[in-house]
Amino acid sequence: MHRRALGLAAILAALAAAPGAWAQDVPVIAAAADLKFAVEEIARAFQEAGHGTVRLAFGSTGNFARQIEQGSPFQLFLASDESFVFRLADRGLTRDRGDLYAIGRIVLFVPPHSPLAADGTLADLRSALAAGRVSRFAIANPDHAPYGRAAMQALKHAGLWEGLQQVLVLGENVSQAAQFATTGNSQGGIIAHALALAPQMQPMGRFALIPAEWHEPLRQRMVRLRNAGPVAERFYAFMQEKQAREIMVRYGFVLPGE
Repeated sequence: MHRRALGLAAILAALAAAPGAWAQDVPVIAAAADLKFAVEEIARAFQEAGHGTVRLAFGSTGNFARQIEQGSPFQLFLASDESFVFRLADRGLTRDRGDLYAIGRIVLFVPPHSPLAADGTLADLRSALAAGRVSRFAIANPDHAPYGRAAMQALKHAGLWEGLQQVLVLGENVSQAAQFATTGNSQGGIIAHALALAPQMQPMGRFALIPAEWHEPLRQRMVRLRNAGPVAERFYAFMQEKQAREIMVRYGFVLPGE
């Protein structure tokens, strides 16, 4: 609770420190951490097209949902689990129930120094764990990060969840889990496919897709919050247009209707 309160206070302080931005209608968008590289690129394209400027905040979907419930003045919410959007809608905090914008995937990511193979079946992880060759393995916190929950479900499906308890390192969100998986003495981790595909991640390791059937679908939904202004409305529409959809596909997302 203390960390959540600090997170909300930091956001409110940042907004209060920039009244000019609000006067010019620069909406703050709460976006799931797996979207970091994709939505940053979409926001640049949006600005270059003359539609306006947005400010992006990335973090775990569960934490953002709680901040919105506590009054954080985001105008759009791009969640990695649609159940959080539905929860906010049921509490009257959104314009409607939003739109499905993508379905995410998870991967096993291993850094160059790791003894693990980039094996989506996790068979090599099982062998390494039995041989004592795994000392750190990163995932997002499954308590509030949908990609962490998907990682947990996949590890349970593979029969590895209990065996990994002593070596798990939990990121606050999937972006932090990716940092943990690629630094220090970590042997790897389970992260978002979209993060693994980013050019910035290419020199940092190799990866393999984990079967989608091993976890509940990562149905990612976006929604306009009740205070959404004109620029937020335009960005919401832009997310559903061809240019943004092509960027999302390039980062490994499955799109509605495709």
